[in-house]
Amino acid sequence: MTMPDDSTTAAPAWPTAYPQGYAVVDVETTGLARDDRIVSAAVYRLDALGEVEDHWYTLVNPERDPGPVWIHGLTSDVLEGAPLFGEIADEFSARLDGRVLVAHNAVFDWSMIAREYARARLTAPTRQRLCTIALAKELRLPLPNHKLESLAAHFGVVQQRAHHALDDARVLAEAFRPSLRAAARDGVRLPLLECRPLIEWSDSPAVPRVGHQPSHGRAGGGAYGGQSSWRPSRKRPPCPYPNPGRYEPGGLLRQGMRVAFSGDTSVDRELLEDRAVEAGLHIASSVSRLTSLLVTNDPQSPTTKTSRARSFGTPVLDEAAFTQLLRDVAPARQDP
Repeated sequence: MTMPDDSTTAAPAWPTAYPQGYAVVDVETTGLARDDRIVSAAVYRLDALGEVEDHWYTLVNPERDPGPVWIHGLTSDVLEGAPLFGEIADEFSARLDGRVLVAHNAVFDWSMIAREYARARLTAPTRQRLCTIALAKELRLPLPNHKLESLAAHFGVVQQRAHHALDDARVLAEAFRPSLRAAARDGVRLPLLECRPLIEWSDSPAVPRVGHQPSHGRAGGGAYGGQSSWRPSRKRPPCPYPNPGRYEPGGLLRQGMRVAFSGDTSVDRELLEDRAVEAGLHIASSVSRLTSLLVTNDPQSPTTKTSRARSFGTPVLDEAAFTQLLRDVAPARQDP
């Protein structure tokens, strides 16, 4: 596919409320849990119109096993001589300072970055983030799914090294520019969210969680206490999509489905819920006949939610299966 002609969007009536600069970010990590670490990071700095100003990339020594080497390709030998996050934090900050953080599934990248800064007893200098998945939905782009490769293909951007932080950041920067210009042209609001830094930190060992795969080796700088939370709870906006009914085992999740969670999760619960909300799902605080799905790592536990799910015949998935399904959520059904 050829790149779209930017001449139609080269000089839009630019909204004055749009940000003055962006930091397109990608991080590769040892995993998805609260005690996982960043192994590489890349930042493309863009101006107000989405034009690239410069880029930066670094490996990061996670002080533990590198996790899914088959995904990011970074072995322990490669990372052994890399700088610690605390040693690159100032340079990272210079790239983020005064800019909106842009990422694909931005809640994940931001949460990992916030945790690394907290471990280093620092605070990231960015106050807003923009998720390109959310922006694609605002623009109603005709994508088959919300993977980065699909967004890239839509704008004719060629991926060279998927899951390499620098190339993923480049691909996203090139796809974000026409997205930003299309938003400006059509008067679309940018889906900006607040970046809340992690300001509380505990060096006490993490309490084991059901379904959690512990890190091998020693994670430098400490871990989260079992009862602490890195972000205060808050009321979520209502889901804009109608409930399509129950999840069909073996099928796709669909926007509007009511999802309840029970028990401990490997990924921070609020992060997991945020990812579900950004995918268009409704987070249910309890299980009823209208609940589409219950997510739990311990379906036999005698909790109220699991008991009600059994009585209603509500489908149940574990966290790993649910996380996989979040990668490709079907759009809401359109009224005939």
